[in-house]
Amino acid sequence: MRAKIFVTIAVIIPAAAGVVPGTVVPAQAQSQQSAKTVSVETRLRMLEDREEIRRLMIEYGRTLDQRDFNAFSKLFAQDAEYGGGGGSGITKGPEAIAKLLESIFKENPTGLKSPNFHLFCNETIQVKGDEAIAVSKGIFVAPGDGNRPEAVMLATYRDVFVCENGIWKFKKRIVQSDIPATQTPEK
Repeated sequence: MRAKIFVTIAVIIPAAAGVVPGTVVPAQAQSQQSAKTVSVETRLRMLEDREEIRRLMIEYGRTLDQRDFNAFSKLFAQDAEYGGGGGSGITKGPEAIAKLLESIFKENPTGLKSPNFHLFCNETIQVKGDEAIAVSKGIFVAPGDGNRPEAVMLATYRDVFVCENGIWKFKKRIVQSDIPATQTPEK
């Protein structure tokens, strides 16, 4: 729809301003030409894929917040890798990843009160066929003083996704703690 509005404005304004249409149209024509090289079906598929990936990212938080580690494990591809979230290096396979997160929540090393929740934002998702990459932010919220919500952690997620049997799944998820900042060893 934006393209139609843009074209209408581009045609009406130059004529009204006394500008020769040929001086304005070539750049716009190039933009329209590149949009036409990708079919409507392909563009729609990419948008639907991005939306499915967003849903997957939200399910990650929802299943962890509900401590549903069985459902959580199903978000990962068979050859998935997970890094971060406890400093244990790279964990491979859906069941092992779920067990890792379950143990972290069970141990509760930071002593967070319940309930606690994952919130996600600022995602950029690039889809190419049956694979995609994304970078996003996550905020972990828990009850603070006076039972007020407190953002206790801010993280960056670097993801690789794969469409496995028609369903988008995490192929690789690397979690980097931003706040509190990850300690780097002194050299």
